[in-house]
Amino acid sequence: MDKCLSGYRNSTFADMGKKKKTLSVQKNILNLLDQYPTQTFTYKQIAARLGVTDPSGRNHIIKSLKKLADQKLIEQHSRGSYKAKSRKNHYEGILDLSAKGVGYVICDDFEEDLIVASNQFHKAFSGDTVRFYVYPTRGKKRKEAKILEVISRKRTQFVGTLQKKNGTLFVRVSPKISTVDFYIEAEPKMKTEDGDRVLVSFTSWKDTKSPQAKIEEVLGAPGEADTEMHTILAEYGLPYKFDNHIEAEANQINIHLDEKEISRRMDYRDVFTFTIDPTDAKDFDDALSFVPLEEGLFEVGIHIADVSHYVKPGTLLDDEAYQRATSVYLVDRVVPMLPEQLSNNVCSLRPNEEKFTFSAIFILDAFGNIREQKFGRTVIKSNYRFAYHEAQHIIETQQGVIPAHISLTNESYTADITVVDAILQLDKTAKKLRQKRMHRGAISFDKEEVKFNLDEKQQPTKVFVNTSKDANKLIEEYMLLANKKVSEFIAKQDANKTFVFRVHDEPDEEKLDQLNRVIGSFGYSLNLASPETTAHSINKLLKDIRNKREQNLIDTLTIRSMSKATYTTQNIGHYGLAFDYYTHFTSPIRRYPDVVAHRLLQHYLDGNKPPKQEVYEATMKHCSAMEVLATKAERDSIKFMQVKFMEQRIGEKFTGVISGVVERGLYVEVDGNKCEGMVRPQDIPEDYFIYDEMNYAFVGEKTKKKYQLGDRVLVLVESADPIKRHLDFLLIGLAE
Repeated sequence: MDKCLSGYRNSTFADMGKKKKTLSVQKNILNLLDQYPTQTFTYKQIAARLGVTDPSGRNHIIKSLKKLADQKLIEQHSRGSYKAKSRKNHYEGILDLSAKGVGYVICDDFEEDLIVASNQFHKAFSGDTVRFYVYPTRGKKRKEAKILEVISRKRTQFVGTLQKKNGTLFVRVSPKISTVDFYIEAEPKMKTEDGDRVLVSFTSWKDTKSPQAKIEEVLGAPGEADTEMHTILAEYGLPYKFDNHIEAEANQINIHLDEKEISRRMDYRDVFTFTIDPTDAKDFDDALSFVPLEEGLFEVGIHIADVSHYVKPGTLLDDEAYQRATSVYLVDRVVPMLPEQLSNNVCSLRPNEEKFTFSAIFILDAFGNIREQKFGRTVIKSNYRFAYHEAQHIIETQQGVIPAHISLTNESYTADITVVDAILQLDKTAKKLRQKRMHRGAISFDKEEVKFNLDEKQQPTKVFVNTSKDANKLIEEYMLLANKKVSEFIAKQDANKTFVFRVHDEPDEEKLDQLNRVIGSFGYSLNLASPETTAHSINKLLKDIRNKREQNLIDTLTIRSMSKATYTTQNIGHYGLAFDYYTHFTSPIRRYPDVVAHRLLQHYLDGNKPPKQEVYEATMKHCSAMEVLATKAERDSIKFMQVKFMEQRIGEKFTGVISGVVERGLYVEVDGNKCEGMVRPQDIPEDYFIYDEMNYAFVGEKTKKKYQLGDRVLVLVESADPIKRHLDFLLIGLAE
């Protein structure tokens, strides 16, 4: 009896084993064909790919192929060859990895991103364009994707940490890039140490666990400012130096102005002109000229560096400027869009040097009404260079005496009366222009900029916040005026003319409803009846909450409800500025769309027909994407320096504001320096706190005590990790 049972069991398990093996072979075949959806394979090719060499195994593959074809799970392309079944649920998208290495596919065909299991990445890195298959799902379960092939790589260079183990070299990159380490095939020529931060180039990914790469450059020891800045740039695929042939082309440009070219331009060399820029600025791409006229009128010229005169389409310089699309402003350096020969020398509107410019010139009355306007190429000679704080001193004192501690030269001086009169008149009219914008529904957020004092070793000794003052707003208004009127000049002639627009869509309705609900608990409300009433209502809200306890909370939520501004040839207006037409014309040294705007404006001034829109739309899409990367890099550099600053203050107490509330904890922004750290829920004292997503808060289970977005709190610095750019705080309690 026992023998019979034993035989039955063995037979059953053997059958189960065969069935399991059959299913495994079928799954491997399906996975292989799915990876190459357009290719056909014979059973011999499939066996070779799967590493099957014995006759029994090959026979198993033949039977499995026939069964899969009978079940219509694969297609028999011709006798003895097979391919993946054409699926309607094959799509193209972009792989995106989170900080924890969790994969998502972003695809326009789906409202929600699709989850990708870690074993379904199919050799893709974050940012790669991929072809993927969508698993069928039931009910409301989130859709899952399986990557079938990499269509194109977003980039092939990466930054990581070198690991040396028993003579084998691996480089570990951020899980936001790849969840597997890179294998270094050959010993690099340069000297390397275990733990170095290195730049690698991806070479191939054979049928192995790890991608292969070679080390291009040793960036330095992790944690050092120079290393981390290079790392930030490399993480976003942003270059930090120019190739020699690019520099060579820039150095060949003739800095001397050609007399024949001067004769073709409006000559403003004898018109009083000046620049106002930050103290540490090196590239001056805008200047203002001022001429007082009769009956209270005056002429203002907004003169912009004529980069398009020097950077021609089809040149190496233009290709490089397009690829970069923007200058990147990190804490301790500028990574320019153009080589220094152009950005700081040839094109920079330095004082007492004749320069080619592209200008928007207006005759205005004291209220900012335009009586006349003209646009075109000019030649200028700037008379003065001012820093913002020097111009601000003139505005505040109404006179030209500049004390030594404010002066750019560290010596006191008295500015010419011509300068004083020009700045004061331009300031008065700028205030009128701003007032008109606000009346039309422009939204006014107070701009704050985090700045650092660094020592000779690039260590932060002070963190402070700069806010826009009248001198900043003066320049801003005239740049806005030029950008607005240039785009109007083109678009109002013919709405179908190809041009570059900077657009800003209306706010997200769902986010506005959410904002309205939150501010209701503080006694405020928004009128969302129309875009116009919404804008005025938001401005009133921002004014009403000024210096109130809830200001930080409402400011944050209001900014989050706004859409992102982008570049396009399809004009929809700029909601935030309340402009029907707006472009970027005023910063061609640091923004490629401005160079394109200059070219198109001259194209139309010369009477030419509109070029094809598709090419320019693709260019603007690229520029918008590069702008996002540059902004992220700039924020990361600020975050790094903030954490470096707080690293020296572990154990100290600070007051701050709860700036973010997520399931994993509270973010707190420290007063005065805007350094932001996290408080974990378990580090909130006196109770067990539960996440309240709807009200942006953590609430005590027993005490019902609430810590909400916008609350002022007292925290202690527990730890700082500059490499991860992360601060941990302990919450002491609400600030008094």
